Amino acid sequence: MLDEHDQLVVIRGLRDGNREAWSALYRGYSADVWRYVARLVGPQSADVADVVQETLLAAARSARQFDVSKGTLWSWLAGIAHRQAALANRRAHRATRVVALAESGAAVFRALCETDLAVDAIWERQELVEIVRWLLAEMSPEYAGLLTGKYLDEASIEDLSQQWGGSIEATKSKLARARREFREQFERVTRTSLSAADQ
Repeated sequence: MLDEHDQLVVIRGLRDGNREAWSALYRGYSADVWRYVARLVGPQSADVADVVQETLLAAARSARQFDVSKGTLWSWLAGIAHRQAALANRRAHRATRVVALAESGAAVFRALCETDLAVDAIWERQELVEIVRWLLAEMSPEYAGLLTGKYLDEASIEDLSQQWGGSIEATKSKLARARREFREQFERVTRTSLSAADQ
């Protein structure tokens, strides 16, 4: 990630169409964009490369619209990546797979409630991983980024507040809301599947 001064230099360069600014953007953020996209569409997915490329192309097209007062360079790129990942998921018709995945996830969820099954064993289930990815892709970019940053990348609250902009207290509050939204959506998907399985 670029520091605040370098971000401003890159932003000015992007607005002017400077090639060196694009190189600096790529060097500074491509690995983070790749990692973020992989969290949303799956690391083995061929879609990751396409989504990263589409993200950078969309960033190129909208560089003049970037507004420093609305967030950091990373939050802007993550928002673009998030939209591109959601489009890729829709194109791949993942939403139609969620019902089947949720049924598998509901069975795993039921097993978790009824037994002493280790949490690690649950999370190794591919079906559950797919549900988590789908739910993250359906959340706002900021919420998905905060959750993946905190729980998958093990970033500190301080790092997250710097990355996404805002105070530490505001970041804690957003993270709590993101967790609550994720939990509600996960329970809704699994509850719907449990009801369908019981009929």
